[in-house]
Amino acid sequence: MIIIESKRKKPATILKKYPDAILADVTSGAKDGLVKLSPFYPHYGIPVPFSEGYTATCVEAIWQGLKVFEGADVDTSLFLNDTMKNIKRTVRRFGKPLGHRKGVNGTELLGYIEARKQIYIPTYRWVLENKVAHIIERLREASEAKTIVLLDYDTNSDVENAKKPLSHASLIKAYVEGLYPYGSGKHDEARQNDLPKKKKERKGNNKELELFNE
Repeated sequence: MIIIESKRKKPATILKKYPDAILADVTSGAKDGLVKLSPFYPHYGIPVPFSEGYTATCVEAIWQGLKVFEGADVDTSLFLNDTMKNIKRTVRRFGKPLGHRKGVNGTELLGYIEARKQIYIPTYRWVLENKVAHIIERLREASEAKTIVLLDYDTNSDVENAKKPLSHASLIKAYVEGLYPYGSGKHDEARQNDLPKKKKERKGNNKELELFNE
């Protein structure tokens, strides 16, 4: 079973709720191989949607680079950023966001939710399938026997919720478990949590995260 929790919570608080869980930090601050699941991690060679000939270092570089503001258009220089820092473009600096350009040279601007569906989610899926497939497979296998708690700064799993950033950890969970937006059905956390486990859960510890380090 896979659970999403805020990285801002104390580990002791999470483990009190899930005493046998493995805590898996999937943010840019992770200290092990799971950092490769962060949208900021520079995998290189990631195709930029609707932009033939363009690739980028990381998912976040694409998401931020295709943003259009009142005071700035797309920024392809971000596609080269491999530092995991200084990638975000802010309203304070560039003014009101107008949308995401559908491709570097596109004429159409996508709204926030549509950009999630056409840019962010497909790009992140490409990374899951082409850059970290071995980690995802080990996570899938481990989650059959254990409770894995994915730690993310954002915990919103509702693609249609524009008020909160979308949790990339929720996309990992969705991909592993075949849920929306990567599966055939709408994400239903309560139903999934009620499903019987395939194997008896064993008491876990964070040393088992070495499974995902290679």
